[in-house]
Amino acid sequence: MKGLILSGGKGTRLYPITYTSAKQLVPIANKPVLFRVIEAIVDAGIRDIGIVVGDTAEEVMEAVGDGSRWDCRITYIRQEAPLGLAHAVKISQDFLGDERFVMFLGDNVIQGGISSLISQFATSDYNCQIVLKRVEHPEQYGVAELKDGRIVRLVEKPRHPKSNLALVGIYMFDHHIFEAVNAITPSWRGELEITDAIQYLVDKGYKVYPHIHEGWWIDTGAPGDLLEANSLVLDEITHTIEGYVDRDSEINGKVTIQKGAEIINSRIRGPAIIGEYSRIVNSYIGPFTSIYHHVLIEDSEIEHSIVLEYSKIIDIPQRIEDSLIGRNVEIRRSPLKPKAYKMTLGDNSRVGIL
Repeated sequence: MKGLILSGGKGTRLYPITYTSAKQLVPIANKPVLFRVIEAIVDAGIRDIGIVVGDTAEEVMEAVGDGSRWDCRITYIRQEAPLGLAHAVKISQDFLGDERFVMFLGDNVIQGGISSLISQFATSDYNCQIVLKRVEHPEQYGVAELKDGRIVRLVEKPRHPKSNLALVGIYMFDHHIFEAVNAITPSWRGELEITDAIQYLVDKGYKVYPHIHEGWWIDTGAPGDLLEANSLVLDEITHTIEGYVDRDSEINGKVTIQKGAEIINSRIRGPAIIGEYSRIVNSYIGPFTSIYHHVLIEDSEIEHSIVLEYSKIIDIPQRIEDSLIGRNVEIRRSPLKPKAYKMTLGDNSRVGIL
């Protein structure tokens, strides 16, 4: 089997963070989401992976490289415009050939990986298998209707959903999907919809089956989703301390201190991760917080937040919570009375807390 990762979206729901960076490269527990997707596919035994890229192609290509760090081979497939998921499949036909493949959206995080799922599809006679998840608000997603264990209908964001089974962005196909993507026409959005392509397979009598995922799954397309995914992953990963912790500091719970990091007279309560060459001085880092590399936090408190690289948080008298702070951001205490507690800041921001 081969793997196909879609990494061409602009990430508008994550503005201003993604004005200057691909959304798939925003880190969860100090590892870019796209890297986690690649690892999930490689862990399932797939070594030949195509990545569909768009406006942020150069950044993605520089970050991922040729795939050697994961012992896999990466092929980049350029999508000139965001014309839909089925369009991404269509333009990838030369890469995929007649092989079965898994398609994975590059900004999704799923619990437990996909090894068992890949094994099931690889040894079956299914033409297509779709990962579904029971959700509270199915009207916000593509929804699948089942009958006798098979998918019979897919509806995109229905007003009155007939099930609570949402498509989570992981699909398995054989070569018949190319018949489908070449037969459908663009939707009202001007895109070739993957739901239309799968419905074509259903209508033509191909074997289309669901896999209902029982663990957690998160689309990291919005700041709140990123923070939730960060919390879930931090609680699951294996934690290690490789950096320096002085004797006046206190480390509690599941905490990772990456190499080159320094913890000086501070308290870290896990689950949390402190990135390479970051310095935490006279500060408190609370649960579910990821501090990326080369960050300085001094005389401040922060929890349930993500801070990206080369940022500084200095002398903030109130605790920062539920925040997503971009690259090269500097937050210092203003001489006026402090009032600000919660923020989403884009790269190269400068904020004086009032």
